[in-house]
Amino acid sequence: MTAAIAQNGPAAKAAGPSASSLSDTLAKHRQELGTFAVTLPFFAYTACFLLAPTVIVVVGAFQTRDGAFTLANFSKLFEANTVSAFVTSILVSVASSVIGAVVGGLASYALVIGAKPNGLMRRMVSAISSVLAQFGGVMLAFAFIATIGINGIGTMFIKQVTGLTVNPNWLSSLPGLVTVYCYFQIPLMIIIFLPAVDSIRPQWREACESLGGNTVQYWTRVALPILAPRFISAFLLLFASAFSAYATAAALFSQRSILVPLMIQGAMRNEMDPNQQGFAQVLAFAMIVVVAVVMLLSHAVEKRAGRWQ
Repeated sequence: MTAAIAQNGPAAKAAGPSASSLSDTLAKHRQELGTFAVTLPFFAYTACFLLAPTVIVVVGAFQTRDGAFTLANFSKLFEANTVSAFVTSILVSVASSVIGAVVGGLASYALVIGAKPNGLMRRMVSAISSVLAQFGGVMLAFAFIATIGINGIGTMFIKQVTGLTVNPNWLSSLPGLVTVYCYFQIPLMIIIFLPAVDSIRPQWREACESLGGNTVQYWTRVALPILAPRFISAFLLLFASAFSAYATAAALFSQRSILVPLMIQGAMRNEMDPNQQGFAQVLAFAMIVVVAVVMLLSHAVEKRAGRWQ
């Protein structure tokens, strides 16, 4: 019996860890397969609606209508009209992003210091901002036209009360377009920047004051260095959002291709020159490059901001 125990004991000890290790490995593989199965619809959606169109645009920019390689599609990229459209798009995006970032940043700070974290005001502003940040396109253009357009409710009210006549072409100008873009840029900034302002601890200000610092020193040496990367990153995201916006501008500027998305629309609908299809893909490719550069800058800023966490 002693000999049997001596023989079976080491075997049992050897078999025990082996079975346990195999069970752990199988459980780990099952968990990995479950995670992959859950994320598979997201990757499929991304491949169909983001990756595939991007590849089609990039490849089509270097092809003729017959599928041959060419660089002729880029011939109009540096013409005066195209450069002007890119400059106008960048100026409108920068202007609306600056206004949206500043106003949204101040609103986020006021919301943090003036409302309870789980209070009604905080939840209402967050919910409204989430809705307005997605309110764009033709609906947004119609809302402004119906309110402050030529025969809008606000325009008629101002005329009856004050006798002043609003410029009928104001909404179809660049300042009007910037104003319309700010309608969704400001709520988007609140959504993005509010968590960053929440991360500022009151103890940091108390520590600064206990060391003899004043308000200016607290903001210049403590708060702003922490918030600046988040603010810059949010500004870049607002720029990308405004730069790629199409439907709102198309509703306000129906016959004018002053922005790159509107120029792409005009090239796609041009039936007189079949080569315009390739030029439209070149414009889209150039927009992808601009947005990619902005996203890389945003990632670099976010990476730098991560050092503070």
